[in-house]
Amino acid sequence: MSTPPEKTDRRTASMIRVDQAGEYGATRIYAGQLAVMGDRHPMARDIAHMAEQEERHRQFFDAMVARRGVRPTALQPVWDVAGFALGAVTAAMGPRAAMACTAAVETEIDRHYREQLAELGDRDPELSDAVADFRAEELEHKEAALAAGAESAPGYPLLSVAIRAGCRAAIALSKRI
Repeated sequence: MSTPPEKTDRRTASMIRVDQAGEYGATRIYAGQLAVMGDRHPMARDIAHMAEQEERHRQFFDAMVARRGVRPTALQPVWDVAGFALGAVTAAMGPRAAMACTAAVETEIDRHYREQLAELGDRDPELSDAVADFRAEELEHKEAALAAGAESAPGYPLLSVAIRAGCRAAIALSKRI
């Protein structure tokens, strides 16, 4: 890893804040799904693996927030409850709906991380390397969700649109609050 910049500029601090909040939210979504599904469904093992990766991402951003003195989002308690509820509700709708949730979230995270990488360029190698690595894992989650039947979930088009809109709103809010 490279040495972090002496001072994290406002834009980079905002990126780190949003990324930490997003990864935290993802851990809560998977926690909600696993709370409902338990180990009763074959997808539970895949969800648990995705949850472990999201936890590793969150821990990275938690450490970066602390090391660089970035203010975390004040909305974390909201993302705690909202993420868990989203995961639990989609899992209660069935395994395909849980995977539809993953596909929708990861679609927005891919877009978000691509935009960050383009903006970062080579000015913060530690952050851009992590974002690139995590983006690759998020895309694996999306592909696994699609392969597991996400698009055949009841009400998939509406579910996907609603979850993606919620993700975009969460990203926008976490940048500021």
